[in-house]
Amino acid sequence: MLPVIVALVTTPTPAATPDPAIVTPGPLGFAAIAFIGLAVFLLVWDMLRRIRRGRYREEVNAELDAEEQARAAEAASETDDEDIDPAAPRS
Repeated sequence: MLPVIVALVTTPTPAATPDPAIVTPGPLGFAAIAFIGLAVFLLVWDMLRRIRRGRYREEVNAELDAEEQARAAEAASETDDEDIDPAAPRS
């Protein structure tokens, strides 16, 4: 019974730690992470450029639509004035 108690009480020896030279990523791992970082940077830069271009297009289209509506309103008001009484003298 004593050997069983001694076996249960003793702490196991810790496992040996791996060699740090094997665990580190090394230059290849650094190059892979640098490549991923550069790719993410370029993708975000391109996305922001495309979003900005889309905003500019929307602003230009809104200005063109406003000008077109103003021209249409002006033409409609001139046409309406003439259609009310064509025999009336124009001043």
